[in-house]
Amino acid sequence: MTGFLVLALYVGAFLGAFFAFSFVYKAAFARVDFTSLKTVTFGDESAVKANRVASVLSVLTIFLLWVGFTNSTLPLPKAPSPFLGDVTFTYTATTPDGAQDDGEVTVRVYREDISQTVDEEGNPGQIPEAPEVEPGDGFAKNDSIVVPRYGFKVIQVRKNDEISKADGSVITAFNGVPVQPGQSILVPEGEIGLTDKGTPSFSPATGQRMQRLYLPAPEVAVDRFGDLWSEGYRNFTLLEHTWISLWRVLQGFFFGALLGIPLGYAMGLTNWSRGWFDPIVEFMRPVPPLALIPLMIIWFGIGEASKVILLFLAALWIMAIAARSGVSGVAISKVHAAYSLGASKWQILTRVIIPNSLPEIFTGARVAMGVCWGTVVAAELVAAERGLGMMIMVASKFQLTDIVIVGIILIGIIGFLIDVGIRALETWLVPWKGRV
Repeated sequence: MTGFLVLALYVGAFLGAFFAFSFVYKAAFARVDFTSLKTVTFGDESAVKANRVASVLSVLTIFLLWVGFTNSTLPLPKAPSPFLGDVTFTYTATTPDGAQDDGEVTVRVYREDISQTVDEEGNPGQIPEAPEVEPGDGFAKNDSIVVPRYGFKVIQVRKNDEISKADGSVITAFNGVPVQPGQSILVPEGEIGLTDKGTPSFSPATGQRMQRLYLPAPEVAVDRFGDLWSEGYRNFTLLEHTWISLWRVLQGFFFGALLGIPLGYAMGLTNWSRGWFDPIVEFMRPVPPLALIPLMIIWFGIGEASKVILLFLAALWIMAIAARSGVSGVAISKVHAAYSLGASKWQILTRVIIPNSLPEIFTGARVAMGVCWGTVVAAELVAAERGLGMMIMVASKFQLTDIVIVGIILIGIIGFLIDVGIRALETWLVPWKGRV
């Protein structure tokens, strides 16, 4: 339910920011002259530029949603929080002869991660003890328990009752509301239920925030990043984990492009090459790189070679198809014009075909690099001692979600920076893209 709410809020924030920005921009900055009548031509990529204000608002929205749906300490708007504190409810015990008595249960709900916190003196947090309560005068005695938020606990209330379950005592109501085994009632502090065997249970209200096991707060991830940077993880620093993953990706991509681009050119320029290699490329293209891991282990062992070759295969077919598409997309009129001016085949290849195919190749490079980054996590499953993928997978086994989040964010940031670098290189090498 929380996931749908987050998605709805994100879509709502997108639409709200779009209309608000459009209104402010038109009111304050839009030009009112003949040039304002110019419209974007669909298909002209150069006419569409990323709105940096929208980019900032998008990142800010994601951050606010991250804060709002976690138990963050940042002073920002948040979704309803899980219940913390003490709550009391009554249960009604009924004996076989029809006698009834009410007992009171006091529940103390505490933070499930309290043991990971420290006080002002640096002492680790302790799980609180159950509050002291008077037993009462009737045969149904009062009880007290502790339960973690997001937790659940069965309450053996009849252990200290004068008439036990073995004597025929049954629970018939909570807070005066009749209940049957398997039923429950909702209170503002949580849910009071009766198990199929007739034993009371309590689960605190969780609100709409995700617990730390599933999504830690931003400041928790930042603290973990600091710990990883200063102390490392599994005998290697965070910088070493990051560099080895980046190095593996760069090697796999380099060799994939080194072989894939000439292969794509050959398929785009000669019928024989197209017919020879097309079945292989089209067969391997839809095969996910993860499916090749067993073969990589069998053929190349569990060393560094199997990881790099897996990334090489992830990039190879994408680059081949991108180069083939780039060659096929060259306007034949440009080739005819070059021939009419006396150009040789080599000149046509180097002066016409290659320059005009570069936009498709750069697009393929961006896709291939993204696939390689997505594959490096799986590649480092193969007996890796270092790497962001290894760090993520090992941390997930121990439910260290904050380390997983840090690894994912690093992979995303590095992948984004690589993509920005490829786009900058494309702008420098292919300045005519979108203009001719």
